[in-house]
Amino acid sequence: MTGSTYTILLGGALTLTERLAAQLTGSRFIAADGGMRHAKTLGVVPDLWVGDFDSTDEALLAAFAQVPRENYSAAKNATDGELAVDAALSRGATELIFAGALGGTRSDHAFLHLLRLAALAEEGHAAFMTSGEEEAYALMPGTHEIDLPKGSLFSILGFTDLSGLSIENARYPLTDFALPFGSSRTISNVAEGPVRFSLKSGRAVVLARPYDLSGA
Repeated sequence: MTGSTYTILLGGALTLTERLAAQLTGSRFIAADGGMRHAKTLGVVPDLWVGDFDSTDEALLAAFAQVPRENYSAAKNATDGELAVDAALSRGATELIFAGALGGTRSDHAFLHLLRLAALAEEGHAAFMTSGEEEAYALMPGTHEIDLPKGSLFSILGFTDLSGLSIENARYPLTDFALPFGSSRTISNVAEGPVRFSLKSGRAVVLARPYDLSGA
């Protein structure tokens, strides 16, 4: 990765795996409020720390006292994660990784992160989300390939009706398929290695579990 890759540290679950470590190589980091706790796990010092700091205790503040902070009111009109994204883009980020965006105690935040991932893709920004054990990728019109280990589980969640959906190199391939909004047809597929996706219209995300071989 290049210096234009920024990892946003968020407050959800994060497990340090070999795959995650490789994905973060060469990245710079911005922490969003309590997401700073993941900096300890990853052994990194972020360039910036943003938020209202309502999820940060005194011990964490002291441990990363040297990191520049941008403080915001709790009554702000954006989440800490969105503020961190804006900061990364203003610094020239061309690729974004959201670490700690999935799981956690706030389902509303986790769902918003998936919507934000799709919105960023529509705006032309390369991005994906990870907890170390689970990953999320935006699926927009066009052709995309995700490098998944053979035997790992993945699902497609449509935010709209999907048309012209094709899945290659998977146990359950599809060709030019129309997926109705809310359908479970694309849940729990199994990768045969890197999976290629094609889509003519619609918005979706791919949720993948690279270390989950229960479907193999």
